[in-house]
Order: sequence, then structure tokens, then C-alpha cells
Amino acid sequence: MRKLIIALLLVAAPALGLAAGSGVALEKADVDLGNQASLQRGAAIFSNYCLSCHSAQYMRYQRVANDLGLTEEQVKENLMFTTDKIGEVMKVAMSSDDAANWFGTTPPDLSVVARSRGADWLYSYLKAFYVDESRPFGVNNAVFADVAMPHVLWELEGLKKPVYETHTSEGGRETETLVGYEMVRPGIYTEVEYDRAVNDLVNYLVYMGEPAKLVRYELGIWVLLFLVLLFVVSYFLKKEYWKDVH
Repeated sequence: MRKLIIALLLVAAPALGLAAGSGVALEKADVDLGNQASLQRGAAIFSNYCLSCHSAQYMRYQRVANDLGLTEEQVKENLMFTTDKIGEVMKVAMSSDDAANWFGTTPPDLSVVARSRGADWLYSYLKAFYVDESRPFGVNNAVFADVAMPHVLWELEGLKKPVYETHTSEGGRETETLVGYEMVRPGIYTEVEYDRAVNDLVNYLVYMGEPAKLVRYELGIWVLLFLVLLFVVSYFLKKEYWKDVH
């Protein structure tokens, strides 16, 4: 038993470190795969702001159209900027060599990022960019320190600087704790509107990581109804078999 517990802790350690390594408490994302309007808005944000650098090579535009209740014309007009074929996957026009030269590394594919990082991590990460002139793109991130990514949503959110509180330990050592942000350049969205936009984007990323989950949700209802019916039939069948025994 002890060996089993140790093995489980070793398996879970990377995930625990990912959530707590930055020292910033993660905010809760409101993931609702049944909210089709949210998924549609998230798909638009992803295509307009993320797909220029990050691919989603395991997701096809046709699948997005079918799952999110969009017509092919709506998808072509609002989501497709690198191809004119509805059956294509979500690839970027930028080559991997150019990406490596400009960003220092090739931006990762985001098809299953919600499954590897988690919805809360993504939601908190997208809200944690702040001004840092020492960084190549002029911004840093409180959740993912020294990330090699610009704040692509800065026009929506604006630019903000971190606010710290200084705490002195009993030994006289001073430490700074992030307590919030101060806006230095407002964006076109209010704070509430930006929070909703980020949540919509995360909602879409969660869907994209496992699009079959929507089908499973619908199928699960029918499975439960079948089991209820099977229970009723089995109950009366049991009574019929055992009536002479009693």
C-alpha cells in the first residue's frame, strides 16, 4: 500500500507543481460545454487572436461547424483565414522556422492544451499578463513567469502593472506578494467583458480538447434512461421467476 501511495504521488507531482509552481492562486473557469453561444464566441476569439501563431491540427473546421451549430458560410467568413476548404484542419500560415526565429521557439499546438494544462490554469494565465519592460515583448505573466509569448489580447484587456505587498518574516527577510494589478492603458473591453471573453476562449479550448464529450453527454442521457427501463423489466422478471419459490 505504501508503495502504491508513493507511486500515485509521483504521478500527480507534475500536475501539482504546474498549479502551484507560480505561487499564484488559480481562478475558477466557468466551463459549460452546453453553452453554444459561449463556444461560438470562443471559437471566434481563437481564430482571430490565437490561430495566427498556434495551430489546432487535430480539429477540423467542418467539425466546429457541426458541433457549434454554425453554417459553412459563417465558418468561412468568421473563422477560416488560412484556407478555403471547410474540411481542412486548423493550421497556421506561419512556418515553424519563422516562428522559431521570431519567438525563439515554435508556438505549441493548442488542440489538447486544455487537457494538459487545465481550464483553471488557462483562465488564470490569460488574465495574468502585466507590463515588464525587461521582457522581449514588454510583458510577463504571473502564472507562467518569463513566458516567450506576447499578450495577444492586450487590445481587449489593456495593459496593466502588478501591485505587490511587502512582507517581512521573523528573520528579517522581505518577500513580495502579488495582490492585484493597476491598469496603465485601458483596453476596448471592461474588466467584466474581458473576463467573459477569456472564459469563452477557455470554454472553446476545453471543447476542442475533447469534442466527443458533447456527444457523450447526449448519449449518457439515453444510456441512463435505458438502464432505468432495464431495471423495471428486470425487477418484474425477477418477481415472475421467484413467485413460486415464495
